[in-house]
Amino acid sequence: MTDRPEVTFVGTATTVLRIGGFTLLTDPNFLHRGQRAYLGKGLWSRRRTDPALTIAQLPTLDAVVLSHLHGDHFDRVARRELDHGLPIVTTPSAGRKLRRWGFDAAEGLATWQSRELRRDGTTLRLTALPGQHGPGALDRLLPDVMGTMVDLEHDGERRFRLYVTGDTLRRPQLAEIPRRYPDIDAMLIHLGGTRIAGILLTMDAKQGADLVELIRPKLTVPIHYDDYPVFRSPLRHFVEEARRRGLVSTVRTIARGETVPLTG
Repeated sequence: MTDRPEVTFVGTATTVLRIGGFTLLTDPNFLHRGQRAYLGKGLWSRRRTDPALTIAQLPTLDAVVLSHLHGDHFDRVARRELDHGLPIVTTPSAGRKLRRWGFDAAEGLATWQSRELRRDGTTLRLTALPGQHGPGALDRLLPDVMGTMVDLEHDGERRFRLYVTGDTLRRPQLAEIPRRYPDIDAMLIHLGGTRIAGILLTMDAKQGADLVELIRPKLTVPIHYDDYPVFRSPLRHFVEEARRRGLVSTVRTIARGETVPLTG
């Protein structure tokens, strides 16, 4: 096993992950600039950017990892064009809805539950992690959300560990993640400081830097930060906050369409 793990940034929270011979797609959002994503409760947001790839341009996939079922994470293009037999690892509520839509291999995981992919002595383990999309009681009005730990093992030995945060706020329950999963090699962090009616629904620069200090990954790659008007905390704010706290040396920014290694 010599191939290094890498990520291609498609846009929003959509990435292509190549890890140990496996290829994953995260949070498929393939709407184009000017098209509207449905955010639930009658709310829409118009996309500002184009995805770097179309679904037809994707490589062969082993699975999709979906943090939650919002229209900027699984849109009508994905619903129409993705292979309906593709395994999708997501929350229990999202899994039930996806199966009603014909995605028969969608699987909902409870927090700390895992799904494994295996090939030629290599295992890729996907574990659902805690997340909270909204503050306090408001969270009950929003879809359940999960983070994902991606562990690569070969012949029983761990080779790489990636944390994908999902659309979570910085909340006390996230402190359990580094206790259970130390030595995290890389983190894909969903930022943007999403605000609706003034209420923060995804991490802004300060919360994002707080999470980096909590998790202490060797590398942090920020995504989900500028594609919709509801994203109010630009990437530069996070980079400035990381620099102020002495964390910037572990942050690697990525442009749409770019592929970067997930090792330092």
